[in-house]
Amino acid sequence: MIPSTTKVAELVELVALGRVAVLSGAGLSTESGIPDYRGPTGRARRAEPMTYQRFVGSAEARRRYWARSHVGWRQIGEARPNAGHRAVAELERRGLLAGIVTQNVDGLHQAAGARGVIELHGGLDRVVCLSCRERTPRAELERRLREANPGWEASGQINPDGDAVLTDEQVAGFRVVGCAGCDGVLKPDVVFFGENVPRPRVDECFAVVGGARALLVLGSSLAIKSGLRFVTKAAALGIPIAIVNQGPTGGDADATLTLDAPLGPTLTDLASQL
Repeated sequence: MIPSTTKVAELVELVALGRVAVLSGAGLSTESGIPDYRGPTGRARRAEPMTYQRFVGSAEARRRYWARSHVGWRQIGEARPNAGHRAVAELERRGLLAGIVTQNVDGLHQAAGARGVIELHGGLDRVVCLSCRERTPRAELERRLREANPGWEASGQINPDGDAVLTDEQVAGFRVVGCAGCDGVLKPDVVFFGENVPRPRVDECFAVVGGARALLVLGSSLAIKSGLRFVTKAAALGIPIAIVNQGPTGGDADATLTLDAPLGPTLTDLASQL
């Protein structure tokens, strides 16, 4: 859908005043080839994400996760920022943003050049040991997994959280590796379903929103509390809220302005008019 000229003009006017907090979701990354759960690319999907409880409680669940994630990482790791990410980075470069809170774990905001990014749910580009808490680059783990699984090949549909749909037969022969330092269990440095976002990180996000003159939501359905709470906070503070997303969102009732539109072209147009 192409947004009306009037709505785009209202968005330009809102952002032009500066001190805008950005809250981004999976819809911003679909143009980079990363699927989402609830937007246009996610409607036909029935992906069941890994939960924290299953991951820590079962070696077989971890084998399944890392086999699937080893395949899915190829697409996530090779994804490049799209026009929407670049437009957000440009808005930051011009001094118009109060900060960027992203629900995404793909690192594409930073790859586009943005600096003031808070990764609400962490990042897939690193892993953490659940024993010694050492954090290491995902690239290093991928190298070790390739060495531990010579000749292992698999492919499948990529899910929004960066893993692939594989059969039990494909997963069965996969070997998982532990922490290089203490041999503890390795986990991607992301917040799984059933796991809480660290409180200091949540407080930092609330501070960004609370100190902003406006909140701009990009590509999030706001279907879960994790992102919706920041819209609720902005509304309670009387901060104007603009939402650009393909399809309705859970925050539309609180929004000052909504645009049902593709993110890349709309944000590129916004940046060009400022």
